[in-house]
Amino acid sequence: MGIILELMPQIVKAFGETFYMLIVTLSIAALLGIPLGTYLYLIRPGSMLQKPKIYLVLDMLVNIVRSFPFLVLLVAVIPFTRFVVGTSLGTTAVIVPLSISATPDFARLIEQVLLDVNRGVIEMAEASGANVFQIIWKVLYREARSGMVSSATMLCVSFISYSTVAGLVGGGGIGDFAIRYGYYRYQPKVMIFTVVLIIALVQVIQTIGRSVSHRLDKRI
Repeated sequence: MGIILELMPQIVKAFGETFYMLIVTLSIAALLGIPLGTYLYLIRPGSMLQKPKIYLVLDMLVNIVRSFPFLVLLVAVIPFTRFVVGTSLGTTAVIVPLSISATPDFARLIEQVLLDVNRGVIEMAEASGANVFQIIWKVLYREARSGMVSSATMLCVSFISYSTVAGLVGGGGIGDFAIRYGYYRYQPKVMIFTVVLIIALVQVIQTIGRSVSHRLDKRI
């Protein structure tokens, strides 16, 4: 236990780096992914603003980015990362590939959540004279808010594991800490302790996300 206490400052720092990466990445993913996912829903064949050709192109682009293994993406976008943040190393630099990966993932999740909205509710809004903007804000987002929270929770949990790769570019984080101090330095107690912390973090995120989603679910 002595080694754990000795490394506690680094553990706290690693947790801070993980939270920083997650908060900024999820914020960017929400800012870009929600509009993109909504647009994909609106222009898909059979939807309100159906534009099959544009949908086909965007759908393909989303699938291409989503198909990239994160490690490959991390390396491939190094020039772009350097252009955006001025460096390809560090916690802030990792946020660039994380955001690039998270945005299409979140957009696809949003599209699927909106597809689950009862079509009858949308048709009722259209019959009452609501325009597209009103339908999006007052019907789609209101009906889908529980699913959107669940999607954000799912994405957050997934990117905790993605952030482990951050160590390759000096990004830090709790996953990188577990590998550097637990695996490379042959300290199994440190590895076990950090794995337990990561599991606890995931459980807390899942519990909070489930609770918020439950409160927002109009079907309950």
